[in-house]
Amino acid sequence: MSDKTYQHSKYQRTIRKEMSISGVGLHTGVESTIIFKPAAPNTGIRFERKDLPDCPEILADIDHVIDISRGTTIGQNGNRIHTVEHVLAAVSGLQIDNVLIEMTNKEPPVMDGSAKPFVDLLIAAGIEEQNAHREELIIDRTITYSEPERGVDIHVLPSDRFRITFMTDYHFKSLGTQYTAIYSLEEDFVHMIAPARTFCFFSEIKELKELGLIQGGGIDNALVFLDREVREDELETIRKMFKIKSDIFTGENGMLNGVKLRFSNEPVRHKVLDLIGDLALLGMPIRGHVIAARSGHAANVELVRNIKKVYQKKILDKKRRQADTKAKFDIHAILQILPHRYPFLLIDRVLDVEPGKLVHALKNVTINEPFFQGHFPGQPVMPGVLIVEAMAQAGGFLILNSISNPETKLMYFTAIKNARFRKTIIPGDQVYFEVELLKFRMNTCRIAGKAYVDDQVVAEAEMMASVVDKRE
Repeated sequence: MSDKTYQHSKYQRTIRKEMSISGVGLHTGVESTIIFKPAAPNTGIRFERKDLPDCPEILADIDHVIDISRGTTIGQNGNRIHTVEHVLAAVSGLQIDNVLIEMTNKEPPVMDGSAKPFVDLLIAAGIEEQNAHREELIIDRTITYSEPERGVDIHVLPSDRFRITFMTDYHFKSLGTQYTAIYSLEEDFVHMIAPARTFCFFSEIKELKELGLIQGGGIDNALVFLDREVREDELETIRKMFKIKSDIFTGENGMLNGVKLRFSNEPVRHKVLDLIGDLALLGMPIRGHVIAARSGHAANVELVRNIKKVYQKKILDKKRRQADTKAKFDIHAILQILPHRYPFLLIDRVLDVEPGKLVHALKNVTINEPFFQGHFPGQPVMPGVLIVEAMAQAGGFLILNSISNPETKLMYFTAIKNARFRKTIIPGDQVYFEVELLKFRMNTCRIAGKAYVDDQVVAEAEMMASVVDKRE
């Protein structure tokens, strides 16, 4: 794999000021306001549910995708946000790296079915560079995903720039085969991709509605292609189903109500829009050529997962470099927070902590560790229970940094589950811990941690704990 997989190309970007927009969600039908806010470097694209207790955040990340039924839904800790692809496409298409997206409900408004209203809003907010380099994942090998039975293929190949080639093939006179390509986000996205609206076929409408989807759909926020002959009574059924007050009719151009297309190949352009939004879930821009045939959200998501799998080491390196830009906590800071002392203090440095969210910590394993004297003498291996304990201590630092008066509290672990030990840890290893706070309520918390050595996961576990007062 090339040493040039990463390249500092330009600076990260955010928006200058807060902007908001309101409307109805396409699939859930809920009324929703979405507020875009500036965000600090290296924080990425984050959603925040203002309508839920504690206003939980969900990072736009491929690991948080939980549903791809006619849209991409992300979720974490039981909280979810539906149909994020148009918003993500607007942010990513404008090459905005860091933004906080507050929401008053579980789905962004669909607006006119395209990304243009969000793009216009973000441009009006102003886009500014930040004092942090933007890292680009340079694709240096071909990565693929295929579903032969459905004729779906999507690949990403090495290229000197980010580009997309997309082909769709529908066996309907009103649609047929369509093709488009973009060679530059700067030149093509705002005017050629962002205005393309979402679409469906008339024969799908009733079934989608009965499945609980397109609850907020209407003739003003989606293109409806007539894929068969339509009777008058069917039109009336659809009008009542969606509570449309005006008449609806079959247009001579093969569109419901004769809606005019913004582009002759608007559907395939919208497919590119969706793909740009789904690619944003990788968490960083790519330099590569994406070639897709008949791809949808499911295939897009699988391609992103395959990219992350191939470049997992590089993605982890990026997280570490981001941690290097944040405040570190040395052993003296750790001793002020954690009650543990030699020989049972098992972390040496906290690289960074986001209170209430995430912590990264290090443990340097040396031959002088006291447990090596009796644990497999002659072939020293760090005990698995102590790996989990070190992970727990990193989690304890995170949790105690998330509450007031941490010096008056202790944290007792109450349960461990899904513990896995994938590789031994030996003297000379440096263990990198990443621990995430999943839930914290009524002094009870749940965390999930992973331990890495040389960018490979060596152990992982989920833990429950209780925060209690120290004895006087």
